[in-house]
Amino acid sequence: MEVEAAQSRRQTSHVRLIFWTVFVGLIAAINYYSRFSGGSSVSRGNSQDEIYSWTTFAGGTVLYAVWLGIILLICVDRFDLLALRPPRRWGRALWLGLGAVGGIFVLEAVVSYLPLPESPGKEQGITNVPWEPAHAGAFAANFVLFAAFAPFVEELTFRGAGQSLLRFLGRIPSIVLVGIAFGLAHGLVEALLVLVPFGIALAWLRDRTNSVYPGMLVHALFNAAALAFIVVR
Repeated sequence: MEVEAAQSRRQTSHVRLIFWTVFVGLIAAINYYSRFSGGSSVSRGNSQDEIYSWTTFAGGTVLYAVWLGIILLICVDRFDLLALRPPRRWGRALWLGLGAVGGIFVLEAVVSYLPLPESPGKEQGITNVPWEPAHAGAFAANFVLFAAFAPFVEELTFRGAGQSLLRFLGRIPSIVLVGIAFGLAHGLVEALLVLVPFGIALAWLRDRTNSVYPGMLVHALFNAAALAFIVVR
């Protein structure tokens, strides 16, 4: 009976992994279509018109809510896969998080000197726009969307469900594959040089802390810094 139960759990996990892979692949396909057709995606809602738009906030909120619902359905009756638990030691987790932040900032500095057709920051829409006090409310709403809601949903998707479902491959393969999937899901090209290592760093952080919370904090910090950079430099 125990052997049959174990086999049933493995089969169920493989079905969940198939659904997760298809879902992430669909996100990547939509974002790459948007990238090469000149449209916009929820992960690149940083242009002047979009960052000050209530439409961006409304559309992004609905999209991320649906996204979260799908991930919860994939993990139904196995919410432990999301790794929504405190890290083993918060102090150690914070130090590891700071190390990941420092490493990514160094990588971004190095990549900024590469002779690329388009800089990763510009490709992501991180370009300077003038501050518009009249639209401060919409900016604040979009700030919450991209610096809080987006990291929460994306971390549950990749470092939560994805990393748990890929764990049977081994620690290192699951970390690397999650990082690659995270980068591709944004539908960008030059920015993969930053996004994939960023995804790997967050997956490493999740592996070392056994929790998605530290990664959420780091992810939120990066998104918040990018949004602040848009209007203050």
